[in-house]
Amino acid sequence: MVQTIAANTATLRDLKQALGLQQSSDSSFFLEWQQEVPPLSEAEQQLLDRVQANFTALMEDPPMLENSVKMVVLSPLLDLAGFYRQPFRIETETSINLELEDDGVVIRGRIDVLVLKKQFWLLVIESKRSDFAVTRAIPQALAYMLSNPKSPKTTDPTFGLITNGNEFLFLKATRQPVAQYANSRLFSLINPGNELYRVLQTLKQWGTQVLATEEL
Repeated sequence: MVQTIAANTATLRDLKQALGLQQSSDSSFFLEWQQEVPPLSEAEQQLLDRVQANFTALMEDPPMLENSVKMVVLSPLLDLAGFYRQPFRIETETSINLELEDDGVVIRGRIDVLVLKKQFWLLVIESKRSDFAVTRAIPQALAYMLSNPKSPKTTDPTFGLITNGNEFLFLKATRQPVAQYANSRLFSLINPGNELYRVLQTLKQWGTQVLATEEL
């Protein structure tokens, strides 16, 4: 009998039991979010300051719902990162089925935002309402990332981003040779300065690296 699990109710225990998923203890597994990044232009900084100010103003009457998070915070980030233009492509509400035939388990759900280049999933993005802790969405995001059917090689990693508008957490996951994942530190708009700068720099850096990879 096949057991169906909704991605938004999956737990890390579910993924561990079904896939053998483990959190990587290797500090070198997820270096991509720690790389040196080029500085942003003054215009980019000004736009991100405005995004931060808009979010802060809207949070005076919480909660900010998921669609508002996408419109106010996520959409400007994707635009500035260049993901609305070729060769990247954006998909929303993409259905996934993570089928684990040996275990009789299927995990199903819909990805909020998917950034692709050809058959490569650059980024799986899960957005939540502003009063939702991003850490609660880690299992859901990982279920989507591990379901990637479009990777040219099963050893290719998939990257993810979870945001509630205020907090941002990057993820990296692989299925082969073993199922494992790691996360970045938590970026938050309540920290001093504007951590949207670093979020955008990371997104732009990943996009640049994908474009420079001849295999893709």
